[in-house]
Amino acid sequence: MKKRSLYGATGIIASATFLSRILGLLREQVFAYFFGAGMYTDAFQIAFRIPNLLRDLFAEGAMSSALVPVYTKARKEKGEKYAWRMASNAIFWLALVLGCISLLGIFFADSLVSIYAPAFKSIEGKHELTVGLTRILWPFLPLVVMAAIWMGLLNARDCYATPALAPSVFNIASILAAFFICPMMMPLFGLHPIYGMAFGAVLGGLGQWLVQWPALRGEGFQLQGKIRFRDPELKRIVMLMGAGTFGLAATQINILINSVMASGEGDGAVSWLNYAFRLMQFPIGVFGVAISTATLTKVSKEVAANDMEKVRTTVVSSLRMVLALTIPSAVGLAIMGVPIISVIYEHGKFHAGDTYATAVALAFYAIGLSAYSAIKVLVPVFYSLGKSRVAILSSGLSVIVNVGLCVLLVQYWGFKGLAFAASIAAIANCLVLLIMIEVYAKKIDFMSLFKCLLICGGASLLMGLFLSLGLKLAGIPVFQPISEQSLWFHASFFKRVLFLCLALGAGVVTYISCAKVLGLQEINDLLSLCKKRFKDS
Repeated sequence: MKKRSLYGATGIIASATFLSRILGLLREQVFAYFFGAGMYTDAFQIAFRIPNLLRDLFAEGAMSSALVPVYTKARKEKGEKYAWRMASNAIFWLALVLGCISLLGIFFADSLVSIYAPAFKSIEGKHELTVGLTRILWPFLPLVVMAAIWMGLLNARDCYATPALAPSVFNIASILAAFFICPMMMPLFGLHPIYGMAFGAVLGGLGQWLVQWPALRGEGFQLQGKIRFRDPELKRIVMLMGAGTFGLAATQINILINSVMASGEGDGAVSWLNYAFRLMQFPIGVFGVAISTATLTKVSKEVAANDMEKVRTTVVSSLRMVLALTIPSAVGLAIMGVPIISVIYEHGKFHAGDTYATAVALAFYAIGLSAYSAIKVLVPVFYSLGKSRVAILSSGLSVIVNVGLCVLLVQYWGFKGLAFAASIAAIANCLVLLIMIEVYAKKIDFMSLFKCLLICGGASLLMGLFLSLGLKLAGIPVFQPISEQSLWFHASFFKRVLFLCLALGAGVVTYISCAKVLGLQEINDLLSLCKKRFKDS
């Protein structure tokens, strides 16, 4: 099979992930339309957060970081047949463990909700609703982790499109659930329609897993009946997953802590933070995860070949790409938060007050966007280098910083302080990882990264000024609620969408033009890649 460059692999993953994230935004839009940002949405977000925390740790982090390097090395040193046997053995044991965890989660759902959202007991019916939703959602965990195993194996074999498209199945199932399952909950079972979204999430996890099976079979994979507990590769995967769970845990633990503390800030606070973080996950998913996935596969092969010079080059190239794509994304989300959220969410039971509160949370989350994405790139590199302890210690430091800032800031800024604390903790985590990558990889070209940071920051600043001017013309004050006398307030939905598309398009053109003038090589590389893809299509 033809080997793909870092840019080529990232482009494939980013394109497929972009579709998935668009569907994800549509899913959130449908959710906001039907359920708004009140008691029922808060209950679902906490219920989904409990198994989803483990999903984020196992599926999106530890699984890929553990499986890809071990499978790549086994395939290189011991051959195709041995590598598939090792993968089949790991799948059996992981499925068994995750199934047991899910059963325990269902049994102890009441206690878990009491820990994660103790303030819900003060509102009649909210605690009980959250417990019921949690029990339905626990099977989502093993299904989506199995999907992550399929994804890791396909990525290790330079197959990126199918696994990157798989999350789209989850989003489609959730959207369909809102229209077809939710309306049946009350007449058939006497349950609130929000329960339909929980069933939709489980069905989506099942689809995300099964849709990758044909591609994996096409690569030659077959589940094997012989199960071995004393497998050196299995032991290594478990050790790396354990390290990976802690090393990649910081972001998810910090968000969970924020959700727990937000549950005491009144109805809506949990939902505002969740909607804001979902929006920030769009560029992280499209850019950060895509770059991370491509980097992990490439670095795993370079470490297996003991080529540290290429490892250093790959790390710097990946981080420069992260900066080039996420800094303008952060500025755009912070400045354009109100119109973006208004167009996507402000329908049905989601009101103007919810829009402004979510936009404020989004602006504070955006401060740490580049750090979140860089962490996704850096942590798997440490696992490939066999230095997982560094990621664990850095992750622990991040959690300590977040908790301290949350306790301090929530007293003065409420839920806004929780979003800000999460961003500062991510930045601290990223800085520690950057320092330590130099210790172990040596001769990292930090000057190149610093120059890239300055260029991206300067171009993004100019883009931000341009966007602020456009908002002013539309009567939308930056970082303030929209006045009822403004043009935006009285504009139709079509006009709002048109303005938003034109503004964001003009912002992208402004950033690209400024970055090219300032000599940012990544922009030229990405434009060349886009032209090549267009000609080949």
